[in-house]
Amino acid sequence: MTKRILSGVQSSGKLHLGNYFGAIRQHIALQDEGECFYFIADYHALTTIQDAETLRANVHDAALDYLALGLDPEKAAFFRQCDVPEVTELAWILATVTGMGLLERAHSYKDKVEQGISPSVGLFTYPILMAADILIYRSHLVPVGQDQVQHIEMTRDMAGYFNQTYGEVFPLPEYRLDRVPKVPGTDGRKMSKSYGNTIDIFAEGKVLKKQVMGIVTDSTPVEAPKDPTRCNVFQLYCLFATADEQAALADRYRAGGLGYGAVKSMLLEKIDSYFSPARERRKALASQPERVEAALRRGADKARREARETMNLVREAVGLGRYRGQ
Repeated sequence: MTKRILSGVQSSGKLHLGNYFGAIRQHIALQDEGECFYFIADYHALTTIQDAETLRANVHDAALDYLALGLDPEKAAFFRQCDVPEVTELAWILATVTGMGLLERAHSYKDKVEQGISPSVGLFTYPILMAADILIYRSHLVPVGQDQVQHIEMTRDMAGYFNQTYGEVFPLPEYRLDRVPKVPGTDGRKMSKSYGNTIDIFAEGKVLKKQVMGIVTDSTPVEAPKDPTRCNVFQLYCLFATADEQAALADRYRAGGLGYGAVKSMLLEKIDSYFSPARERRKALASQPERVEAALRRGADKARREARETMNLVREAVGLGRYRGQ
């Protein structure tokens, strides 16, 4: 049986290094391992973005980013979440078999409320829509960052509730973590748009330099030895460096005489060089919006066919009957 892989990216702002190393790189690598469904989560973004032009721009930017970074729409179904409205129907049906207690345990809801995001019903029920995203394609594997593991476990719970109530329809999905599940932000916390501590994937020139040079460090003098394992700059550098380069820089830290400014310059060069080819591809794609739109529509057509097939099974199981004409 072909392994079905599902993941999404929320269109809530510019993608950053945390998105890339925590998810996007893994998504692209998995294109040859199974049948992939990757979506831009515009429904989810409505919990934080309530401006139409901003949302549309963010969705377009996310599409450009993924395609430029190597996602092949001939290998993976790549689409906007809103182009598969059946997912919201499934979310409602899952809500009818899911207890409040499960949602009240969601870490992400508590974290976002603490960050000042309005505690809307949509934010509270976010895990149900995420479960619907996964289950509507009867996915087997979901590549995620560490912070999303609980949501996959909740999805398994919801699938179990449905299967116990109505019969076996959904497989229980598994999560997969990349080898870099957490990327430090410029302030040392997890890199996140909500913390304002990101380094954008496609930043360049003065903007990229400002983000990198703004990484927080301690006040250890240049001449003093330093512990590389306690330095955010070193941790970020290791994302791009070979094992030999990491070891050589660690030795320089411990020997003393190396300033943080010099390491930031090394990191800046690594980031700029690593993403330079993708940056050029993105500029070319930005001048071909019809090509981007065609890729999204083609992905949505495939995704919706699969979604409707699943929903016919779900509808029959719960007693609603199949979609008319099918």
